[in-house]
Amino acid sequence: MRIDLHTHSTASDGTDTPTELIRNAVAAGLDVIALTDHDSTRGHAEAIAALAGLGDTGRPLTFVPGAELSCRLDGIGLHLLAYLFDATEPEFLAARELVRDDRVPRARAMVGKLQEMGVPVTWEQVARIAGDASLGRPHIATALVELGVVKTVSDAFTPQWLADGGLAYAPKYELDPVEAIRLVKAAGGVTVFAHPQAVKRGRTVPESALAKLAGAGLDGIEVDHMDHDGPTRARLRALAAELGLLTTGSSDYHGSRKTVELGAFTTDPEIYGEITRRSSGAFPVPGAGGRA
Repeated sequence: MRIDLHTHSTASDGTDTPTELIRNAVAAGLDVIALTDHDSTRGHAEAIAALAGLGDTGRPLTFVPGAELSCRLDGIGLHLLAYLFDATEPEFLAARELVRDDRVPRARAMVGKLQEMGVPVTWEQVARIAGDASLGRPHIATALVELGVVKTVSDAFTPQWLADGGLAYAPKYELDPVEAIRLVKAAGGVTVFAHPQAVKRGRTVPESALAKLAGAGLDGIEVDHMDHDGPTRARLRALAAELGLLTTGSSDYHGSRKTVELGAFTTDPEIYGEITRRSSGAFPVPGAGGRA
């Protein structure tokens, strides 16, 4: 089985619609795909409808509903992947809405900082790029690419531009990760720390924070990721073993906004099975002839 548990659609900062994501997952030969848009589940219904409309493709695909939660611990930003939670649970839904509602004022602030730096970016340009998506830094980064300020979206996530603490960075409301874990658990979900040592993106939390989160009920850490080199993956696996955490692998696919392809990194089927066993808020959705 080929299992990719971290992807994004146009419901946040990906370039594939949920329908396109499902079709591309089949074309990539995946067996299981999770949609984990930032602080949003808006793409789930469309993805499930697309799954139902696939018909007999010769390769069944199973869909896992999820989200990537924006958190901050001791001043350092981090992301938690949440899987198979009850998206209608009131307390968790309210928390996600608080995070999403702060995205527009934060983006406007970053556009203002860029303009003060002499960059001819406009709010209209960023809003056009984002469309109906949950607005985030990648949309501003795409504007910088369009303007020729940077070559790639990744090049915008540096201290000179949009990285945490960067010259054009502005904070937004983010969840405390311990509280986020509690909320996900209360909604019947499972939590995995996304790309915990992606140092290219800015500061990362120390290893002691992993122990704190494990004590709070964290289920796993994302080890196999494009922003982790070989030694980093080895160290994270050792830490996961010490702390009793699951280890996952995922593409963090964003469509054409990043160069990584669907299925570039995958999760072991036994780990996926454990994630589904631990969840009670929602269930994987099998396609025609598929299996959860």
